[in-house]
Amino acid sequence: MGVWTPVAQLAEQRIPNPQVECSSHSRRVWKVKIETENNMNVGIYKQGQGYWVRLMSAIGLGLLIMMGVIWIWDQLSGTQIASIEPVYVQGGVAIIIIVVFGLIGYHLIGRKVKLVDFMIATEGEMRKVNWSTKREIIGSTILVILLTLFIAIFCQIADWVFSAFFQWIDVLQST
Repeated sequence: MGVWTPVAQLAEQRIPNPQVECSSHSRRVWKVKIETENNMNVGIYKQGQGYWVRLMSAIGLGLLIMMGVIWIWDQLSGTQIASIEPVYVQGGVAIIIIVVFGLIGYHLIGRKVKLVDFMIATEGEMRKVNWSTKREIIGSTILVILLTLFIAIFCQIADWVFSAFFQWIDVLQST
């Protein structure tokens, strides 16, 4: 004879219900939710997922930070605090800006749960896009260049015609 299992226990094992506290699935979700809400660990949230979106976002943020540092460097070119040379003031402010905004970027791109989930979803959607072939891109580029040249030539000819017409009726003075 085998061991008898109550029907309620079988149903709970087969159909986990997240709204029910006793369900095995709900306990697992509850533990993960607490770990992500507290977010006390130092690692990157969902490391390995959304790699390219995070990388390009980090590069973009790094470029913005560096442009800001270059701008503030120029603004502080003649600033002297007490007997500290201006170059040391510039360097110190630049390092502080890089560290502060780097940590903010690390928090946003690597640890903020909602933003990271959005980036992961964005990368997933980008993988679904049907990208054009090299031949289609070259053909479209050539078409755009030719149409641009045609419109430019048309505008130049129309300008010459209207200029000649208005000079002929003495509205414009000939140069």
